[in-house]
Amino acid sequence: MSQDSTTVPETARKLSGRRRREIVAVLLFSGGPIFESSIPLSVFGIDRQDAGVPRYRLLVCAGEDVPLRTTGGLELTAPYGLEALSRAGTVVVPAWRSITQPPPAAALDALRRAHEEGARIVGLCTGAFVLAAAGLLDGRPATTHWMYAPTLAKRYPSVHVDPRELFVDDGDVLTSAGTAAGIDLCLHIVRTDHGADAAGALARRLVVPPRRSGGQERYLDRSLPEEIGADPLAEVVAWALEHLHEQFDVETLAARAYMSRRTFDRRFRSLTGSAPLQWLITQRVLQAQRLLETSDYSVDEVAGRCGFRSPVALRGHFRRQLGSSPAAYRAAYRARRPQSGPVDRPERGERPERMERGERGERFERPDPMEARPGEPSLMAMRRPAFPGAPGSPAAPAHAMSGAPLGAAPPGGGHGAGHAGGHGGHLTHTTGHSQGHGPGGGAADAGRGETDLYAPRLPGQRERPVG
Repeated sequence: MSQDSTTVPETARKLSGRRRREIVAVLLFSGGPIFESSIPLSVFGIDRQDAGVPRYRLLVCAGEDVPLRTTGGLELTAPYGLEALSRAGTVVVPAWRSITQPPPAAALDALRRAHEEGARIVGLCTGAFVLAAAGLLDGRPATTHWMYAPTLAKRYPSVHVDPRELFVDDGDVLTSAGTAAGIDLCLHIVRTDHGADAAGALARRLVVPPRRSGGQERYLDRSLPEEIGADPLAEVVAWALEHLHEQFDVETLAARAYMSRRTFDRRFRSLTGSAPLQWLITQRVLQAQRLLETSDYSVDEVAGRCGFRSPVALRGHFRRQLGSSPAAYRAAYRARRPQSGPVDRPERGERPERMERGERGERFERPDPMEARPGEPSLMAMRRPAFPGAPGSPAAPAHAMSGAPLGAAPPGGGHGAGHAGGHGGHLTHTTGHSQGHGPGGGAADAGRGETDLYAPRLPGQRERPVG
């Protein structure tokens, strides 16, 4: 069940013994990162009934009999031990300290017993490795941080690892991706238990979105699993990454591995945690993402350089994985990227790219002032006198401009020549004639020639000193 689920799963079982639904136990181990450990403590351990959030009772339990040291060398003291898990309706395991170390046997036994008695078991980030070691994920869908998903899939082949999801709700066993996805899953638990209003109220208190769309696809890296080096498929995977610009399919990869398609699919999934076709599409989208960020290739050219058979295929997969079109992604990326280094001069015959900076330093494209807008004369046309005596020509008196749509000063005088209005780069100017009272009017225009007097100024243009 994906992150969109809001209903109580049918697989939820009746609690036995002393267990209560409102009791949440958080199982801590030494070496666990403090951020992931603090997420369930903050969500379930603080009384926010004044904000409309039902109260949970929190039990913080030590998973082993050693000092609980965490990030930065901090040492924690848990008020409860493993015996307190017998009262919890929900048991949360935050990130495990190392994916290469086996969890303590006593903690695994306590988790199995809690699950058998109907408790809901939750693994945040690498906490999924603890649940898998206890056998609670066998034959189930699960997720974890995308970086560790291949290792989880290879070490526990019976677990259906999906590295794309932010969290997976399989009824009485739930897992999440890394860090912030733990907040998503905890909010989902509150929503499942008490409804959308309670989850929304809690999200507002935490200043986080009540429900995030999408998954981990936008964060996936092209890095290979740490353990892939000794696997026979390593060479095939490396070849695929180096030839993403070519058009090939999974059949090609299976042939290079000297395997049937069925065998290759099974071996590839156990190695990387995903189906080969989905993996290949993801790598092509990631490559397209990089080209959109670092090159000036058109979207059609990017599609060809990433092995997509058509730009339509690129747009479809790109939108599904990253939530926007390639063109919109490039525009948003360039708007966020700060300008660095000297601006390249355009080649002869090319139109220079005109950029402005917003209040926060973002760069956005400004329309060419020489080009005409619908219903307006171009700036070049305004500079060119039509005939002697015509409004806007050097021989025209100052009052002749009062009726021009672009030259008329607003009531009360001009507000400065060449004023650039709006973030869209729309040029709005006033004439700044001798009757204006703004910075560009009056005496400031006394030393200007008649031609300069009626020529509009560009944004940022300064007066030349007289003489």
